[in-house]
Amino acid sequence: MSSFTNHARNVVSNGRVEPALKEPLNSAPLGATPQSGAREWPAASSPRSSIYSHRTRMSGPELGRPSDAGDRFERRSERERVSVVDRVTIRTRSPVKDPDYLTYALERKRSSPLASRVAPSPSANHAPSYLRPRALNQLSRENQEAAILADLPFVFMGLEGQYLRYADSYDRLQEQDRLAGPDFHIFPGLDPSLRDLTTTMLKMATHYAAVNAFVEIHSQDDFGAVNHALCAGMRRYVDEYLELVAELENQLLTDPGFTLHLLHLRILPTSHDFFQLFTLSQEILRTNSMLEANIEDCIDNFEDVEQLLETLRDGRDVESGNAPTRKVVKGGGVIGLLTRRLAIMSGDPAARTLLTGLLREASRPYMVMLNEWLHHGDIKDLHSEFLIREQQSIRKDRLEQDYTDEYWEKRYTIRADNVPPQLESVKEKVLLAGKYLNVVRECGGIDINKEVQDVPETFDDLRFLDNVNEAYSYANSSLMTLLLTTHALPARLRSMKHYFFLDQSDFFSYFLELGGSELKKHVKSVNVSKLQSLLDLVLRQPGSVAAQDPFKEDIKLQMNEITLTKWLMRVVTVSGIDNEGGLNSYAASHAALTAQTSSTAEDDKNMTGYSALELDYSVPFPISLVISRKTVLRYQLLFRYLLSLRHLEGLLLTSWNDHHKVMSWRHRSSDKGLEIWKRRAWTLRARMIVFVQQLLYFCTSEVIEPNWQGLMARIDGGRGHPRDGPRLGDPVNKHAGGRTVDELMQDHVDFLDTCLKECMLTNSRLLRVQSKIMTTCTMFATYTANLSKTIVTADPDLCRHADDAPEDDAPAKDAGARPSTPRAKKPVAASSEKGRPAYDPNRLAKLSDNLSKYEENFTRHLKILLDALNYYAYTETAVLLGLCARLGMASEGTGSDPGAEPGGGFGGGGLGGGGFR
Repeated sequence: MSSFTNHARNVVSNGRVEPALKEPLNSAPLGATPQSGAREWPAASSPRSSIYSHRTRMSGPELGRPSDAGDRFERRSERERVSVVDRVTIRTRSPVKDPDYLTYALERKRSSPLASRVAPSPSANHAPSYLRPRALNQLSRENQEAAILADLPFVFMGLEGQYLRYADSYDRLQEQDRLAGPDFHIFPGLDPSLRDLTTTMLKMATHYAAVNAFVEIHSQDDFGAVNHALCAGMRRYVDEYLELVAELENQLLTDPGFTLHLLHLRILPTSHDFFQLFTLSQEILRTNSMLEANIEDCIDNFEDVEQLLETLRDGRDVESGNAPTRKVVKGGGVIGLLTRRLAIMSGDPAARTLLTGLLREASRPYMVMLNEWLHHGDIKDLHSEFLIREQQSIRKDRLEQDYTDEYWEKRYTIRADNVPPQLESVKEKVLLAGKYLNVVRECGGIDINKEVQDVPETFDDLRFLDNVNEAYSYANSSLMTLLLTTHALPARLRSMKHYFFLDQSDFFSYFLELGGSELKKHVKSVNVSKLQSLLDLVLRQPGSVAAQDPFKEDIKLQMNEITLTKWLMRVVTVSGIDNEGGLNSYAASHAALTAQTSSTAEDDKNMTGYSALELDYSVPFPISLVISRKTVLRYQLLFRYLLSLRHLEGLLLTSWNDHHKVMSWRHRSSDKGLEIWKRRAWTLRARMIVFVQQLLYFCTSEVIEPNWQGLMARIDGGRGHPRDGPRLGDPVNKHAGGRTVDELMQDHVDFLDTCLKECMLTNSRLLRVQSKIMTTCTMFATYTANLSKTIVTADPDLCRHADDAPEDDAPAKDAGARPSTPRAKKPVAASSEKGRPAYDPNRLAKLSDNLSKYEENFTRHLKILLDALNYYAYTETAVLLGLCARLGMASEGTGSDPGAEPGGGFGGGGLGGGGFR
């Protein structure tokens, strides 16, 4: 084997090729004598001496050297590498006149300490003029062919020859030029046929140099494991190429009949392979914007920003190479380029074989990351090239303050540009499988140290899709079992139904009775600790539903100083609760409204503990993924709405009780006008009770309960009524009906959203009308509770019996009526000289005027509500038609018979107070 071959083999393992020693043809002028102290090579030992010995009819005068064999010495230059200072010193037998040509300092940074000692050869353009060869037009065709053949092995190694030089535009120190490959130009004067063959073969040299530079640069650490595997596959072709060049040189030295045409035939398959490698590398480089200076692509990269933030959070040094500096296609992007290239070149058998092998090698590290994610729920992605991105700054300990489900939705996301085409159809399954297993792993359900066996290692393994589907099924069933069985999710949901939807709420009625005096206070004066103690006492009361609840310790009581209507109106008007992501803006709305609490204190000065009371529920991980803060917030909105209806119903029923017990209301006066006024008040009170009770019944029995049964049926895997659901003892993964955890979470959110929408809490128009009607009812209940003494002054019969006045007041106070307003106290002050109430003939007119305002306000807003309900029942949901029919009764009764009994008509409240009372 020649010295050229040995040297080529020795330098392959360093990641780049150090070309063999190259000697210029006719390196000294004719007649030059060897310098003293320089070593002369005999003709037999010269690597090229055989070229000139077997070339037919190549006379000495034609080559410019003596014709006799004894004088056929070739002037050689010797290169000595000085490893201490990393310089290359060129020593010749001729006097040195150009120091830049003799020394070349290596300034370029290398990723390896050993590679930093490898220096490129000096440019031939810097050679002195006396070392330049003779012009080609002075040589015969045979000698031209011999000279080109002598240059081609060096050119194939990426070096310059005597007659084949780099183009003037090529700069070996510029990375872009090296990645694009050198352009060679041929000295003028070469025979046209030889020029055509040489030009064709020079393309392979360009491709080799470009591929070699690509392999060198993309083997650096920041390009990722997939690029490293791709470069390793390319490096095997580079090794085979170097062996071919060594064999060609050996044949060139030993075979006299080896011509330029035979050389061209020998390199055709290799030239085709390197053309494919070159095309692939150039496509990757163009994607990376490394062939042109594009500053925007280098810095405007969200992935780089995320990686930089993670680097700063981890406390690593940004200048140590951890921070990205340019756009890099890696991971799934590289595999996607290989796959598309393979599809384009599928008709070329050689290209298909080459690209298939490269795709197989490049996919190995990617499959390692994929299997780790699918079977352990863990990401081992040091270079951010996997299709799943992990935001390590989002941790599960923040779930208690996470109103946007950030942990579940943003902790793991898909990198759209790093999804291989092979996984495009199953990328969602890949994401969910790892997310599910990650939850199970954090709960101690998976041994992460267990090695995964018998899994596909490359994308050409036909089992890789089955591997994804099986891993997804296993992860889903594991997490479903963990949620439904281990952590008893259905029992948790039933517990929340008791508390937030007032289902079987005898305990809560008792709590409202015990804490009534505290809840009547202003919201800022309410003692929350006292109410919490009362709630804990009630929850442990023997015989109640809550006493047997194992999760009663998780329920807490708190005060929200923002009114329900204001909160809902802010969400609806700002973001649109019906839009996608509208309900997700609750967190932002909550923060904004909390910041405005101080500025809106004047508007909420009459806000009591009843309107501010809300419940909170804390759940452990992983149940907090299903019962998240976002869903708890929906529960709280529904609870506050139902509680407001229950409280208003209680006020109206207390008023009804007063009308039956207080003498001033029960007494049949001789004044027909006063009796008519009483019947009008009773009728209006009855209509209000009907409105509140029917609305409460609709929300509980026709909205929440059916939707709740549907949710539980879906959780249990049933297709119809819950009684057709799974039987006791069936495994969870069998009766789950193939449902996923994400579908379960979405069903839970959809259930709450449907309840909010059908309870008319997501429509700004309906919300405003409801608020006005409920405000009117509350004011009327408070107003009538304090009219006992006022009616006495309007009744001439009662004024004659002054002794009945104290009896009238006592039941009102016993019924829990609110303190008298200043307006209600004025008639009591008008008394006779003997201390008896004085009859006021103008009092009835004032009472009638006030009652007319309440009737007009209630009737008008109720009509607006009914019209709006009919419209939205036709355009949005037909569920509201039932409510329209029920509320239609509340709009009747304005012309009641004056002779009706007290509390007659609608006033009995016999329709009930809702489905859950």
